[in-house]
This record gives sequence, C-alpha cells and structure tokens, in this order.
Amino acid sequence: MRNWENNVRRVCPYVPGEQPKDKDIIKLNTNENPYPPAKGVMRVLKDYNADNLRLYPDPSSEELIKALADRYGVKSSQIFVGVGSDDVISMAFMTFFNSDKSVIFPDITYSFYDVWAEVYNIPYKTKPLDENFRINENDYICENGGIIFPNPNAPTGVYESLDKIEKIIKANPDVIVMIDEAYIDFGGESCIPLLKKYDNLLVIQTFSKSRSMAGARIGFAVGNERLIKYLNDVKFSVNSYTMNSLTQKIGVEAVKDESYFKDTTNRIIRTRERAKKKLLELGFIFPDSKSNFIFVSHPNKSASEIFCELKNRKIFVRYWDKPRINNYLRITIGTDKEMDTLFEALEDILSD
Repeated sequence: MRNWENNVRRVCPYVPGEQPKDKDIIKLNTNENPYPPAKGVMRVLKDYNADNLRLYPDPSSEELIKALADRYGVKSSQIFVGVGSDDVISMAFMTFFNSDKSVIFPDITYSFYDVWAEVYNIPYKTKPLDENFRINENDYICENGGIIFPNPNAPTGVYESLDKIEKIIKANPDVIVMIDEAYIDFGGESCIPLLKKYDNLLVIQTFSKSRSMAGARIGFAVGNERLIKYLNDVKFSVNSYTMNSLTQKIGVEAVKDESYFKDTTNRIIRTRERAKKKLLELGFIFPDSKSNFIFVSHPNKSASEIFCELKNRKIFVRYWDKPRINNYLRITIGTDKEMDTLFEALEDILSD
C-alpha cells in the first residue's frame, strides 16, 4: 500500500440498478416512470436557446421554488431544491446529523442511507422491520442523533400511516426527522401538512418517479424556514450552482401540469392493482404496495432463479442478495403491455 492511501476515506458505494445499453428490453428494475414527461417539458426542450448555457443558472432556483411552493401550499422559504432527492438527502445528512449519537433508520430500506452515513462519518443504527416489513414506532422512541426512513418504504412498498409517523416525530423533538417521500404520489398521504405542527420535520420528494423526470435530476425538501436556511447555508458552501438553467425551466413546466401528473400516476396505480391480482394468481406473495413497484417472493422458485430467467428473456427486475430479502424481487410497474409480457414470462418460468 502506498502511504497516501492511509488517508483515503474508504466506503462501500451505493450500487444503482443495472442500466442496460440494449434498448430492446423491458426495464422494470429502477422504478422509472413508463410514460413521458408533461407536454410543457417537451416544449421547453424543443425551444430552448442553447446560447443560454454559457451563462450561470439562477443559484436560488427561484422560479422552480415558487412553482413548488404554490403547488404544496407553503412559502418559498420553506422549499429547498437539489440535483435529485439523493443530493437533497446527502445535503441534509451533512447539515443535520452532526451529534455523536447514532442516526437510526430501518434495516430494510433505501440502501444509500448507510453509504451517506459512512461518507460523512455519522454513527448509525438500524431498526428491524417486523415480519410484515412494517416499522415498529416504539423502536424510534429512544435516544438518537436523527431519524430517516422512506414512506412508502423502499424496496418493500409498504406505507405507514400519518398517525404512526406523527408519533415518531412528536417523540423526537430534539432531532431532525426526515421522511423520504419518493413514492408518496402513488398512494397514501404526504407528511407535508404535519409541518404546521413540527419544526423538526423535513419532507423530501423527487421528480424522478411520478413526474417522469429521472434523467433531469430534480429533488426537493419541504420544512420550516430555519431548516431550509441551514440547508442552503451548506449548499452555498459546497456549490452555489447545483441545478442548471434548463432543468429549472422544465421542472417548472412539470409542476404546472397538474392534470397530466394526476393522469399518469393514476394509470400506474391502476396497472399496479391489476398486477397484484395477476401475481397472486401466479402464486407470488408480497406486502401491499403503495408505490410504483411490487416486492414479490414465490414459495416454489427462488428469486435469484426467476431474476436470471427473466434477464435471459430481456426483462430486467431488481434483486438483492441480502439478509431477509434475498428471496424477493422488486418489480417496477411498467405499461400494461410491458406487464402482460412479464406475466407471460413468469407463467413460463414457473411452469418449468
């Protein structure tokens, strides 16, 4: 080992879902939206003057923040935007999780949380989900340095009620509680209304799923004005120009088209509910999903074998070889046509 390597910060990086180069596939492994962005987004992309790229973007993302504030009924000073919700959560870890006490989150959850904790040298502990993949709120009523979990959870798709979440927030007034709502638009109620009661709550959402803009990288947080100021102080100490001007403009258009947003999310919800019935007919078991994916297991064939067989048929789903979930697959909800092709392939695989 070279001497300089003694000072390298070493972490086990997050591993994203596979992004195959082949376009002749059915891609149900990264929870992308199967439908295109709103028409206003497409119009901006078509008419955008590329000469603007020589100029720095608005560092405050004022137009996008105002559109979000109007949409969610809060002040502009209560909105923070970043380059995808991953960027927002990373900034929030850096800003708010700074005590010597352990941050806590579920043992089965978004696998970036422990990576950020290790990158920023934040102590952390995980709390086990129960046998139904649900949070036990009493596990979070303890001394800690902060709390984060998704709702609905990833990769399980399980949604926890606002009553349960409020109990956790109320019991932890001295730390920041972050609720990662990447999938909230596909079922359940957002925690945003709880901001009127709790100044230690930060709600994080993304354009990647329900607004069909994973490639644009837009995420945002909603919180009280002091939390947002602290986040901006850190952001402007790291990089003042995190979001480019084109992304800001298409983000505004995506927020403005509420009708299209509701139409596409409802289409995904309808397909998800149909998929649940078909998967049950095929013998799969799964927790009830309120997201744009279903977390499935089959009693007669291993998840790893199904994963490989589907991949051979150019159908990509997500598999983790991890404790407690190594016999589960996460299947993103695609179009009805894509899902029908998946069901035919599963019937063939299970009949072998």
